[in-house]
Amino acid sequence: MSSALESIRRDFGGEVIEPGAAEYEAAARSVLVVGSPVCVLRPESVEDVQAAVRFAAGSGLRLAVRGGGHAFPGFGTNDGGVVIDLGRLASVEIVDAGRHLVRIGGGATWGAVAAALAPHGLAISSGDTKSVGVGGLTLSGGIGWKVRKYGLALDSLVGAQLVTADGSVVRAGATENAELFWALRGGGGNFGIVTAFEFAAHPTTDIFFGRMTFPAAEAATVLQGWAEYLRTAPEELTAIVTCANPFAGGPEAPVEIHLAYDGDDADAAAAAIDPIRRLGTVLEDAVVPTPAAEILQDGMTPPPGIRITTRSGFVAKESVAEALRILADVATSERSPVISIRSVGGAVARVPADATAYAHRQAELMIVTMTVGPAPVVEGARPGLDAIWSRLAPHVSGAYANFLTTATEEDVAAVYPAATYERLAAVKREYDPGNLFAGNHNIRW
Repeated sequence: MSSALESIRRDFGGEVIEPGAAEYEAAARSVLVVGSPVCVLRPESVEDVQAAVRFAAGSGLRLAVRGGGHAFPGFGTNDGGVVIDLGRLASVEIVDAGRHLVRIGGGATWGAVAAALAPHGLAISSGDTKSVGVGGLTLSGGIGWKVRKYGLALDSLVGAQLVTADGSVVRAGATENAELFWALRGGGGNFGIVTAFEFAAHPTTDIFFGRMTFPAAEAATVLQGWAEYLRTAPEELTAIVTCANPFAGGPEAPVEIHLAYDGDDADAAAAAIDPIRRLGTVLEDAVVPTPAAEILQDGMTPPPGIRITTRSGFVAKESVAEALRILADVATSERSPVISIRSVGGAVARVPADATAYAHRQAELMIVTMTVGPAPVVEGARPGLDAIWSRLAPHVSGAYANFLTTATEEDVAAVYPAATYERLAAVKREYDPGNLFAGNHNIRW
């Protein structure tokens, strides 16, 4: 391996980090997982990515590709393999002001994108965390504060440049390698390393943003009323409900409704938000006009020894009432996980089901549970968590790849229904027949 590393140094303009280097410990870990790779490669250019991919393919070692590094399963690192860290390919450039076309490097984070676009009055529907990578979020979906008005992050994608398993540079868009473009919008990192994304941004204003809280005792009525209202609410309004916040009392924690009204008209915002204020006893109301670039929150790296496990599932309209009844019951019981319920629908549902590889267009809600703590605590909570999801099973379907801690065959089947998987497998066969890009919710053909 040492001779192979010496060889890549001749073709690689970026940084090669090996065990023993001062920066190795930081470079070897992703945000949530500590790894011990043979080397971390930090390319400075597309040519460097090509060289790194060829090196990884020739080495026979496992490959991990890191953008923001937030993947819960730790896809951005590994043990004994090669990591390609895209952090230096992070430019954000408006390439066509008239069309609001933005070109973003594969290693950029959404916080950097928001900051770069803000002076131009532009934004892209993304997630909710500044340090999350553009690549990982977009390639698997992108559910955030503008989702009901502008759709998923991947719905604003108009083109991509990627390096495939043989080291070739390929461009994909609606009229060029269209099937690959279909697969990139939901198929994760299975097909190559995206070195640049092209998005159609949209004009934006300040956003009415913040949270309201209600007593935990009112969880059942607040949840049902919230979900029912979202069916007719303006699409400018997106909301996330959080229950059982461990930092606010666990099962006694207030129900938190985090809101984003995408517009700066105070009267229109009040008309959209007031029905939520009437759902119950408001304990806190902190919804205020906020610059669009500031609605993304800072990310957090867990302290050493702290683990996070998360599961997700989608809820169709006919199952909403029963799923929320179960969640209200769980949230106010001892040892509840953190529960997050995200509103979708709107612009997401208007995209045809087979237009992209994201397969859950008609869901009204996405449910996420999260358990945080030292390994013994997380492991001890597993039976209870399994029991919760067993209760939910008749009322949920699928899974959202960006909120899964595991990447089992069952997880992959939940993320990709059979018809979607079959189509993705055909694209995989063409662009990565040897499954070099296996560090993901993996498609095998």
